[in-house]
Amino acid sequence: MSVSGAQSPTGEQYEISSGPYRAVVTEVGATLRQLRVDGRDILAGFGPGDRISGGHGQQLLPWPNRLRDGRFTFRGTRYELPLSEPERHNAIHGLVRWSGWELVGHTEDSVSQRITLFPQKGWDTTLRSTITHRLSDRGLTVRVEAENIGDRAMPFGYAAHPYFTLGERAVDEIEVTAPAASYLEVDDRLLPTELKPVDGTTRDLRSGTPIGERNLDTAFTDLQIDPEHRAWRIRLALGERETYVWADANHRWVQVYTGADRRDLGVAIEPMSCGPDAFNSAITNDGLVVLEPGDTYHGSWGVYGR
Repeated sequence: MSVSGAQSPTGEQYEISSGPYRAVVTEVGATLRQLRVDGRDILAGFGPGDRISGGHGQQLLPWPNRLRDGRFTFRGTRYELPLSEPERHNAIHGLVRWSGWELVGHTEDSVSQRITLFPQKGWDTTLRSTITHRLSDRGLTVRVEAENIGDRAMPFGYAAHPYFTLGERAVDEIEVTAPAASYLEVDDRLLPTELKPVDGTTRDLRSGTPIGERNLDTAFTDLQIDPEHRAWRIRLALGERETYVWADANHRWVQVYTGADRRDLGVAIEPMSCGPDAFNSAITNDGLVVLEPGDTYHGSWGVYGR
């Protein structure tokens, strides 16, 4: 799809639909650009002629969130990545979010895309990743597969970065219910310092209260899994509208981001397989996997609402 005769900044636009749901996924970053139910936005997305900002809808791998100084040591080898967050001297959000993903399947209700990440500065194996967005009358399911097709073992983590809206004037109005018992304290570079219980703090979202004046850019863990669905669920609600974000047990963390200076951009709910700086920190490496040659990571998350 072109925009005003020019190629969209996010490449091809892949539309899918099923029942009341409609979504658009882009070539660049396998990014979830739009998600609607009954004609109303669930996703705080962006237009086909816009550039991605704030990580909206992007797929983050082979690590989520931040790596301190862009450095990590694995099996005795020191790796150094480009500092993609130079103001905090971190490497952030992986290596594939600005790349074009190959289309491998597109039907009325699903789109599958693949990327091959070759060895480069700070990354030393070949990783083939496939993302499938699929709609049904029950909402959106995103399936993630990452296979190490190279000759070296490497650590691996994954996250998605969708922002959500319920028609609010500011995120303060949104009620959030998140079944998380622990949250991560961070320093001024947003790197981990301590894991703490949410009990008695403003980070306790288990009872479902409006965001209000809370400024969240917080990683949560110890997420309660619903045994019936074998997934955790976060509920966003405002008036008659509600949205559920869910993820399977391979996503042991979630980042909740409300914005600091801008409160009208939606709230980000980011399923993560491991926590910030997991390649370095024992505090956040729960869920971190090591992909030996031939190993594959699988994970699923999704959204439904009204």
